[in-house]
Amino acid sequence: MHQLKRILSRILKQKRLWKRYLWDTLLALLGAFALTMAIYRLHLYPRIPNISMLYLIVVLTLASTRGLYPAIFSSVVSLLAFDFFLVPPFYTLSIAYPEEWLALFIFLCTAIITGQLAAALRQRAKQASARERESRTLYELLRDTNNQEELDHQLRVIANTVVEAFADRGVRDCLILLPEENGKPALRASASQLKVGQLTSDELSTAAWVMREGQAVDLYDPAQFARKIAGQATRVVVRSTAAPQASHHYLSFFPLKTGVKIVGVLGLFMEEDPAFLLRKKRLGSEANRSEPASAFFWAFLDQATSMIEHARLLRESWQMEVLQRTDELRAALVSSVSHDLRTPLTSIKAAASSLLQDDVAWNEEERRSFSQTIEHEADRLNRLVENLLDLSRIEGGALQAEKEWYPIDEPIHDVLGRMQPLLQGRAITISIPADLPPVELDYLMIDQVLTNLLENVLRYTPAGSPVEIAVRASSTEIILSIADRGPGIPQTDLERIFDKFYRVRDSKQSTSGTGVGLAVCRGLIDAHGGRIWAENRPDGGAIFRFTLPLSEIRD
Repeated sequence: MHQLKRILSRILKQKRLWKRYLWDTLLALLGAFALTMAIYRLHLYPRIPNISMLYLIVVLTLASTRGLYPAIFSSVVSLLAFDFFLVPPFYTLSIAYPEEWLALFIFLCTAIITGQLAAALRQRAKQASARERESRTLYELLRDTNNQEELDHQLRVIANTVVEAFADRGVRDCLILLPEENGKPALRASASQLKVGQLTSDELSTAAWVMREGQAVDLYDPAQFARKIAGQATRVVVRSTAAPQASHHYLSFFPLKTGVKIVGVLGLFMEEDPAFLLRKKRLGSEANRSEPASAFFWAFLDQATSMIEHARLLRESWQMEVLQRTDELRAALVSSVSHDLRTPLTSIKAAASSLLQDDVAWNEEERRSFSQTIEHEADRLNRLVENLLDLSRIEGGALQAEKEWYPIDEPIHDVLGRMQPLLQGRAITISIPADLPPVELDYLMIDQVLTNLLENVLRYTPAGSPVEIAVRASSTEIILSIADRGPGIPQTDLERIFDKFYRVRDSKQSTSGTGVGLAVCRGLIDAHGGRIWAENRPDGGAIFRFTLPLSEIRD
């Protein structure tokens, strides 16, 4: 059956070839004899001695539209027709005068040379058009792939473009396989959206061999190719490209190389006679990389290879950057937290040791002072640990706001009451309209935000300076602000003070912080769907604002 298909295929191709030659022959005969009859009927020769140059029009027309064969054939037919009908003695191929021999010989040479030049020009024009089309295709490929950020999308663009560009060479589908962590190839892109499970074990093992050996390989199964695209076929025969076989459908695997390294495999579902492809300088043949169609094909492979290698380098660069940032964050965490952890622990240790001294008689007021110190530093240490835990949950995406309806003044008064010992000596101004609607919020999170913002004010403003807390409502959100009369924030630091472990560097101040509190504030407000930012006040000081969205109360 396969032999019959091969024979029929060759017969059809031969018929198409002879049909073209027949048409070229008929057109050459028709053009030469039509012009000869026109000259004969109008008696233009020998009245116009150079009338034979008109035959060059037929020769040039055939050379530029049909090729070299009809041009040369029409030159010979024109010479014979001109001699037979127009040169004495008539209706014979003999010539009476030697100068007529010379004129006809010059005409024949001129016609053949002109036909060859016109046919060569036609061929070069076709090649230039093909180069222009290939360049445009490669440009569009680069543009489309650059517009895609994910590697899978870029590979899918390449697979689709390969099928579109080489459909006339029998390409029906294109697969791109990349190695997994275990080194085995896995399907990453397909022009026909082929699924991973639709590749057989033979195909995967062959792709693995291509990746390991760096040589092209074909798989043949002509009876099942049509169903393969639909994901139903299996393929059982494996062969090397070293010996061509007669099969109409097959799958070719090509290694994607960068230098000596193989980064993947490209597979082509082909629907052609391999023998025909070999006669036509088979697509993808290493021996014919300079052939235009093969060079164009290898340009696609080089583009896919460079893209895969670029993605690998980007991934490695990203991993190195993550490791570097992890080390920087670790160093920043140790640098930032060690002092703030050590300070309360040292104070607690000193106060507790003083209380435990048996040789010193402390009065009640001194004991109370030591106890308050321990409580204050323990609260400070607890807030630091809570901030670090909150930051960890924010970074891990595990922070979820458990919202309920509250009046916004409740968390404000609770935080001020709890921090009253720290706020002693400061004038606290609170401006909250009486008609504010309730807000849906996570009480503990907003409590933490207010605590962190007030602690930031206490740390960076002079003792005894006032603090202003104001709340106002718009149609869509509640805006809460905490303002101070401190030195303000340098303009270059306004955009970064909410970054984790970032601290404002000011030589005039000796205060220190972990750089965690404001980062936690931003994460907690983001969990509510709000915004937080800082500004400098025109008359001195800084103001921190954050918003909470308003929504309708549900029953």
